[in-house]
Amino acid sequence: MSENVHFRSTTRHMLRESQSYINQTLMGGLSGFESPIGLDRRDRINALKSGDIGFVHSWDINTSVDGPGTRMTVFLSGCPLRCQYCQNPDTWKMRDGKPVYYEAMVKKIERYADLFKATHGGITFSGGESMMQPAFVSRVFHAAKEMGVHTCLDTSGFLGASYTDDMVDDIDLCLLDVKSGDEETYKKVTGGILQPTIDFGQRLAKAGKKIWVRFVLVPGLTSSEENVENVAKICESFGDAVEHIDVLGFHQLGRPKWHMLGIPYPLEDQKGPSAAMKQRVVEQFQSHGFTVY
Repeated sequence: MSENVHFRSTTRHMLRESQSYINQTLMGGLSGFESPIGLDRRDRINALKSGDIGFVHSWDINTSVDGPGTRMTVFLSGCPLRCQYCQNPDTWKMRDGKPVYYEAMVKKIERYADLFKATHGGITFSGGESMMQPAFVSRVFHAAKEMGVHTCLDTSGFLGASYTDDMVDDIDLCLLDVKSGDEETYKKVTGGILQPTIDFGQRLAKAGKKIWVRFVLVPGLTSSEENVENVAKICESFGDAVEHIDVLGFHQLGRPKWHMLGIPYPLEDQKGPSAAMKQRVVEQFQSHGFTVY
């Protein structure tokens, strides 16, 4: 803990030692994490600012989904954007996450460190929007780097201005969501603005970091040839930092969560892209020299 942060906490939950409890962590959720109790709102705000706690929605162990190798993907709570195709609207509000101690997160990485190194994997912070908790993420990444563990940030880049150059130094790979190639479409898709994504991608490239670009293809929303061309030009501005572009076809797997939360779902009857449309978009990106998946 930071010495200048004083919690009015009664006691901590301690990690249970039973093997059955440890095994539950492989099923996601938050089993096995030490979590603060007895903290009032001011305590939590101070601890969030210092990075002593982070608000976590869930976590999982996966392979070749959120970066190379076997990875521990931690889904943080809180997001400033409201993407029409969001799969996890239950992560929008930070207060809906569970506060987890920095030390507990580091211990979890230590437990899997040998596995990560053997598979060339590591830890990925996703969301929600991982950049809403810069102090927590950067402290955990720094600790991971000291263990020799690969780090990956999954982000829209929308809050890139909150990341210092020192924080960027501890990022090995960024899964950067380029949600649109023009401001008007970006606003329609997310409610936010595009320029911060471009700025952050260029900062990553300047710092010598690797980028996997993610682009969600939604017919009639992000699919126009002009929009795709603009996305390609943005990616070109990141230079050799871009290792590949993932073209992700829209699907309806997130719709039940919108219904469960009682949030009006703007893409209720939206269909996914046809094979021909996806191939056209793939070829557009390939024509700019990118490797595309």
